[in-house]
Amino acid sequence: MTIDRRTVMAAGAAGVAAAAAGAAPAFAAGGAGRLGGRPRKELFGTLSDGTRVHRWTVAAGGTRLRVLSYGGIVQALEIPDRRGRYASVSLGFDNLEDYVTGSPYFGALIGRYGNRIAGGAFTLDGITYRLPVNDDPNSLHGGDKGFDKRVWDVEPYARGRDTGLTLRYVSADGEMGYPGTLHIRVDYVLTPRGDFRIDYKATTDRATVVNLTNHTYFNLAGEGSGSILDHTLRIAASRYTPVDSTLIPTGELARVAHGPFDFRNGKPIGRHIREAHPQVLFGRGYDHNFALDKGLTDTPQHVVTVTEPVHGRVMEIATTEPGVQFYSGNFLDATLAGTSGKVYRQGDGFCLETQHFPDSPNQPTFPSTVLRPGQTYRSTTVHSFSAR
Repeated sequence: MTIDRRTVMAAGAAGVAAAAAGAAPAFAAGGAGRLGGRPRKELFGTLSDGTRVHRWTVAAGGTRLRVLSYGGIVQALEIPDRRGRYASVSLGFDNLEDYVTGSPYFGALIGRYGNRIAGGAFTLDGITYRLPVNDDPNSLHGGDKGFDKRVWDVEPYARGRDTGLTLRYVSADGEMGYPGTLHIRVDYVLTPRGDFRIDYKATTDRATVVNLTNHTYFNLAGEGSGSILDHTLRIAASRYTPVDSTLIPTGELARVAHGPFDFRNGKPIGRHIREAHPQVLFGRGYDHNFALDKGLTDTPQHVVTVTEPVHGRVMEIATTEPGVQFYSGNFLDATLAGTSGKVYRQGDGFCLETQHFPDSPNQPTFPSTVLRPGQTYRSTTVHSFSAR
């Protein structure tokens, strides 16, 4: 049986003074279809400096999305299985304090540069810029206070019959070492069919580098349900970027053919994850960028399919980006408890971060991530959910 198919386009503070409002229960079967109207806003918590953090709920066409102003975090994305039973398929917390003090980027908007930059430095137009080293010896996801730890301005989005949220943030010149004042707009949109679209847009007043993405951890059996190693994954990529022991690309575009990185025809995530392959050992599993066969495109092209065998949920991804970072949740270590109250262990969630390649500012053969005044950065990623 196939149920209604939806298309989903995706893509700190030192402490917390108070936290509020936990996650709402998942929908009863069919309940999501009755929700709609304007986005709903509620207090989620307060940062130690007094900044209030809100949670917004958006629902349309059978899909419900919960988003925090802190980090632009996708706290929950609720969709049905083959029997119409709803669950959130994104990992996260039910309180602000855990996001501030212990989150491995659950659901967050990532920038100014997603993924790693070698040695925490890059050179642009003859000037070397130093970045925070927060993943020794490299800089990761924009530094120790990247976009995932900023409070975004959020307002309702409405265009035609679409509803959703517009998130805005201005990253100052020199923030986390990056040059240029960057104006960012991200639209989270739900359509009457339940489509969820994330569009990224950015402009700068000075040459800089930009690589924005979303860091949602997925488990298509439902958050807190256990391992994702039985999910079948297909990636339309004939090559990937091997890494050194610090997870920085070597510059090579290696063929995936017939090895643990060959997902071209689809296979369970766990089939080769315990092989003694040097790259699997470096990543403690998969934590690698796949160079998509379709390259950089103006419109999203289908590149990924993930299927969960027990509940039948299927996720398809299309993107304008040239790469996707596949991360198999290797560093989840049972020290974090999610919205379900269950602890997250290694392999309990996976990420598919559509992006330009890691360390591109230091890799001249990789697609450029340079943005200059007068140019506009744009990116769109599409996740299509169904159940069969």
